[in-house]
Amino acid sequence: MTMMGGVLLTAILAASAGLFLQADEHLRTLNGSCSVAATANEAEVDLRLESGECGGGEHCASTQTQQPLSAFLGFTLADLQREGAHVDAVIRAEAGTITCSGAVHDGRLSGAFKFVPDPAFAGRMLQMGYRDLDEEKLQAYTLFRIGIAWIRSLQAAGVSGMDSGNLIALRIFHADADFVHSLNALGYPTPDAGKLIALRVQHVDPEEVKQVRALGYQPTLDELIQMRIFKVTPDFIHRMQARGLNNLTISKLVQIRIFNLAE
Repeated sequence: MTMMGGVLLTAILAASAGLFLQADEHLRTLNGSCSVAATANEAEVDLRLESGECGGGEHCASTQTQQPLSAFLGFTLADLQREGAHVDAVIRAEAGTITCSGAVHDGRLSGAFKFVPDPAFAGRMLQMGYRDLDEEKLQAYTLFRIGIAWIRSLQAAGVSGMDSGNLIALRIFHADADFVHSLNALGYPTPDAGKLIALRVQHVDPEEVKQVRALGYQPTLDELIQMRIFKVTPDFIHRMQARGLNNLTISKLVQIRIFNLAE
């Protein structure tokens, strides 16, 4: 290796170390109360986290999620039947580790939780351009298993406008690379993060889009969102066409729904 190459490598390593150090210096362990209880789905449990005070004396909101049992280490539904037993329910992900420790009473684990963020993950996120991470976001990343490979799959699919906040919404609403590819297969350009979330929030279904197209329409992504909001379904279009209204635009169909003109 040349001297210039060695200097360059040293500079890169130093910069990377600086990013990891920066992430480590600003991350705190979160603490609060927690509970874990069974749900109607035997493959899931109800996890509730109630944080104490956040930075600046502000109170953090509680979090309730349905977590798959497979997300926990060393914890099963049988543990919730061990009255009085001390149990640790642990979720370990790329962004950090959540531990809910307590006693079981009446089929519920109640106690205290601790979230320890992973500075190495935060450092990698900094290198990828996500510079406004905090402990609360990293806790959400842990709960929803937001990892580097998943983020990069969205980047590879061409999704723009992603930031540390909307990554959580993208994950919650299952706005993933497979959905993007299904849109691309229908000829749509890759939407940015905001529009991708809107499409998933409104449950836009590629199979339903195919049915709409078979009826002679070529809706845009924005029109697909409108159609879902106002329930302009293939069945609704069929009913309008059965009445002889064969040349209605999507805009007209939406107006019919808005003003209840179909009744």
